[in-house]
Amino acid sequence: MTSSCCGPAATPPAPIDIDDLAALCKAIGHPARLQLLRHLISHGDCYFGSLADVLPLAASTISKHVSILKDAGLIEGSSDLQRVCYCVRPERLAQLKAMIGAL
Repeated sequence: MTSSCCGPAATPPAPIDIDDLAALCKAIGHPARLQLLRHLISHGDCYFGSLADVLPLAASTISKHVSILKDAGLIEGSSDLQRVCYCVRPERLAQLKAMIGAL
C-alpha cells in the first residue's frame, strides 16, 4: 500500500462559481490593476486623487484598468461635477478571498 503525501481527503469545499472566480482572477491578473487595487485599499473609504499619480501610465490606460476592476465588481466609482470617488467593494474582495480559499 502506498501512502499519499497529501493526507486524508478533507471535506469537499462549498461549490464556487468557476466563471465568476475566473473573471475576478483575470481582473487582478495584471500588475497595474493590482497596484491600483492596493492603492485604493490603503486609502480607505474613498479616494478622490488622480490615479495617474499612482502609476506611470497614460490616463487612458489607467482608465481601462479601472474599468476592468469596476466590471469585476472589485471597485466602484461615483462622480460629481469636479472629481471622481473610487472605493473598494470590501464584500466583493471578501468573496474573492473565500472563493480562493475554497479551491
